[in-house]
Amino acid sequence: MAEILTKSRARNIFYGGSIFFVVVFIALTAQSHKYIVDTSTAGMPLTEQVALGKHVWERHSCINCHTLHGEGAYFAPELGNVMTRWGVADDPEGAFEILQGWMDAQPSGAEGRRQMPHFEITDEDMRALAEFLRWADHTDTQGWPPNDAG
Repeated sequence: MAEILTKSRARNIFYGGSIFFVVVFIALTAQSHKYIVDTSTAGMPLTEQVALGKHVWERHSCINCHTLHGEGAYFAPELGNVMTRWGVADDPEGAFEILQGWMDAQPSGAEGRRQMPHFEITDEDMRALAEFLRWADHTDTQGWPPNDAG
């Protein structure tokens, strides 16, 4: 009586299956990378100023109070679409000016409201932060946040 699964057949199945799944993994990794580069962040290029803005965001721990695309704390508003809400998503100078004005007015001193602390941020860092928020606003978030108010 012949064996159905010999050592050589088992070895061939193992190697064949391993090669097949490695090829599938590589194909899915390439597709994910292409999606991220071409679709997800296609709205605005990732520049050095955007990267500097991300560093400003991290240095001042903005995520400890705000959310960005649903990630972070829920103490303060979502900032993934703040430039659209302010009407300056396509205006770098306007984005800088309105962000500068908002930051200069903090804390507002309104009784009974959550207060944003005052940060001493240079104009260069403020422009970079505005560009980072504009970049985040142009990212394809597939419908997040679910409403315009963030």
